[in-house]
Amino acid sequence: MNPSTTGTHPANQDSVADIIAYHDRTKHHPDRYARGPGGLDWATQPDPFRRFAGSPVLRLPLSNRDDTPPAAALFGAGETSPRPLTLEALGLFFELSLGLSARKEISGSSWFLRVNPSSGNLHPTEGYAVLPALGEVPGGAGVYHYAPLQHALEQRARWPQDAKSQDAKPNAAGFHVGLTSIIWREAWKYGERAFRYCQHDVGHALAALRFAAAVLGWRVQLLPEWDDAPLAQLLGLDRAEDFPDAERETPELLVRVIVDAAAEPAPLPAAAAAVEWFGQANRLSHSQVAWPAIDEAVLASTRQDPGANKAGAALPTSWPPPSPPACDRTAGQLIRQRRSAVDFDGATSITRETFLAILDTTLPRASTPPFDAWPFPPRLHLVLFVHRVTGLEPGLYLWLRAPSDADMLRQAFRPDFAWECPSDLALPVPLFRLGNGDLRGFARTLSCGQDIAADSAFSLGMLARFEPVLRERGAAAYRELFWEAGMIGQALYLAAEAAGVRGTGIGCYLDDVLHRALGLADHGWQSLYHFTIGGPIEDPRLRTVSPYGHLESEQPGR
Repeated sequence: MNPSTTGTHPANQDSVADIIAYHDRTKHHPDRYARGPGGLDWATQPDPFRRFAGSPVLRLPLSNRDDTPPAAALFGAGETSPRPLTLEALGLFFELSLGLSARKEISGSSWFLRVNPSSGNLHPTEGYAVLPALGEVPGGAGVYHYAPLQHALEQRARWPQDAKSQDAKPNAAGFHVGLTSIIWREAWKYGERAFRYCQHDVGHALAALRFAAAVLGWRVQLLPEWDDAPLAQLLGLDRAEDFPDAERETPELLVRVIVDAAAEPAPLPAAAAAVEWFGQANRLSHSQVAWPAIDEAVLASTRQDPGANKAGAALPTSWPPPSPPACDRTAGQLIRQRRSAVDFDGATSITRETFLAILDTTLPRASTPPFDAWPFPPRLHLVLFVHRVTGLEPGLYLWLRAPSDADMLRQAFRPDFAWECPSDLALPVPLFRLGNGDLRGFARTLSCGQDIAADSAFSLGMLARFEPVLRERGAAAYRELFWEAGMIGQALYLAAEAAGVRGTGIGCYLDDVLHRALGLADHGWQSLYHFTIGGPIEDPRLRTVSPYGHLESEQPGR
């Protein structure tokens, strides 16, 4: 399965109808799941690490001290002075965004965990740095693939070097990062639904980039005007000679990392300006299974209209200042300790204040990570199943991330919902109680029978304004909606860790069962991602070791 990186959708077909058809086709139902492999062929499990053989390799320094700001800085509390763009800062940025977070061992087996979470720990997302000329980077200005296992940059392209660039100062304006997907990594396990999960992972990675930038006092700006074909050319994804037998990568997005906001950002050279390309991609599996529905979804959602990709104006919302969970850890510690819970104790409760502090991190504020990197209006809301929150009755709640959507949701939801606001809160919050009751059994059923949705303090579904957005912005917005869901998930992950509990994303859920329970009858609103937070049960058999133990002896000063 090698989706084209530069294909175009036939003009006489309705790409929005096609992507909605894919979405419907890949829904799970009580009597059947979306089409999948039926069993795991371990012999074809993809290598989780892409490499480009023959590329010049620049090892990034590993941080050997924690001088990161308090964890509250991740959620917009306090000011962090920007660090200059040095090789050490660049290394910390990638270590805290796309790097390894731990190595797990049990009974002779081991595997790596990463800072950016992924469905099934399969990691379809690849990262590329597009760097200006920096004195500490011998390859000069060009495109570099980030290799997390080696914590290194593999140079893919070299651009002409401006004579002035040899004296580039360390406080350069910034650089760019591109994200791509190797969809086969997810399709190997999840079949046709894998395209959804790849987009979740892109959203998680986008938020992880923003949180890592916050540690350094930097900012991140998504550049939605970059279409798929130019992005593929910029990153070299369209170079068939560099992927002779390897799984191709689908272009996803490009961001600008702003180091010095006062400096004028240098324009990106055209891909054709590269004077030399390096490396050939490794093959991840010796064979693949074709999933034509995924190829069709990639093609339908391809961005090929720069005007349509411009960000829409967000309606202003004056939220109170951020009030994240209290945490005594540093930002670096919190990012590195994030894990996906695999089981909950079914007993841990959280206070209403903690519950609201966790949800507060999902509100889009103009200067607060991660949503200050998001150039679109908020289009997702949280349907909450509250199980164990002291100070709140168990039941069904709604967290409204865009107050302007309230009337539309009232009209779309069942008419018997209460829509009650808690009256005894110190500050107004966008929380509405729709109904009381013990919903643990329903939450479990909804999440494909998984206990984690019922044994937590609360679980939720992310409800997106769906077909109207697709009709307004085109089928490419399908990816954007899932990216926004992934960003919300990443905020919830870190907020849960800050609150002393743990979260996990749930990709297996019965889509239309939730829609019917809410009274939704069409594609106006669709649930795109589920999540759950509670007290985790740790597996005592697992041993956690340093993620970079295989590299530490090579680092200076170690």
